[in-house]
Amino acid sequence: MKMNEIHKLKEELSAPKQIVIVPHKNPDGDAIGSTLGLFHYLRSKGQDAVVIAPNDYPDFLKWMPGNETVLRFDSETEKSSELIKKADLIFTLDFNSFGRVENMREALEASDATFVMIDHHQQPDDYARFMYSDIGMSSTCEMVYHFIQQMGEPEKIDKNVATCLYTGIMTDSGGSFRFPTTTSTTHRVVADLIDQGAENASIHEAVYDNNSLSRLQLLGCALRNMVVLKEFNTVYITLSKAELEAHNFKKGDTEGLVNYGLSLRGTKLAVIFIEDTTESYIKISFRSKGSFSVNEFARAHFGGGGHDNAAGGRSNLSMEETTSYFKEVLKNYKSQLE
Repeated sequence: MKMNEIHKLKEELSAPKQIVIVPHKNPDGDAIGSTLGLFHYLRSKGQDAVVIAPNDYPDFLKWMPGNETVLRFDSETEKSSELIKKADLIFTLDFNSFGRVENMREALEASDATFVMIDHHQQPDDYARFMYSDIGMSSTCEMVYHFIQQMGEPEKIDKNVATCLYTGIMTDSGGSFRFPTTTSTTHRVVADLIDQGAENASIHEAVYDNNSLSRLQLLGCALRNMVVLKEFNTVYITLSKAELEAHNFKKGDTEGLVNYGLSLRGTKLAVIFIEDTTESYIKISFRSKGSFSVNEFARAHFGGGGHDNAAGGRSNLSMEETTSYFKEVLKNYKSQLE
């Protein structure tokens, strides 16, 4: 964010405001970590801030400080809509298009509030008065850390803020700081967050060592379904609605499963196709190594997008039709995947 915009936003926040903070639909660790981290920061400044998520999120993220205050738009629509209507400022974090909030879109588009975007995805829309967009960042949580620094208030990064931001950086870097966007600056940020009270070992345990037996069995099912396309250095996994239901699927149970495909020696592209349990579409996650851009691939063929090495998309076809289409379009990218 440019310094002149920082000064103007400081002016906006110099007096108490009613503020709504919004993550994307089906929020992940970075979305919840960044919104709650910003929530604690703004509350420490005396601001009337609230986080409103479009829908629920996985249990392994519900231990974070401030979780009990988060509203879910889909189940608390009337209260949430009223807060959005009355908001002076609305921060949107970890997304850059109203299409990513789906059921909240109408309420946000009707708002007269000043919008602030903090996000690290490509090709942002222009709805925000204040925009902090940087596709080179490891996570939105890292951006919130820099935002607080730019606001000149590093002392307000207390244990609660540090815990939330560390969680998002950890999860959005692949769980082990593995993605190329994890820079030396990222590690310096993480070191400072630990100094400010983030208990890294406990956070890792809360997120990654909290599996149910049914989730581990679902992992086994996913690995059995893995298909290797050697000629494309590609792996894909399918999970049907029936398989999810047979393993007592809960939100978040498929988080990170696509990375198992990417861990196979020689793999450059890994994909997971998941049949939604409530709606008639296939949710798709893409991961890649090296220069192959799954952001461009997802945008071109599956109505999605994201980052160069991590993106999402969807298909309204059946699972069989979706995987057949995927294998067909993959032929056009063989030279890029060699």
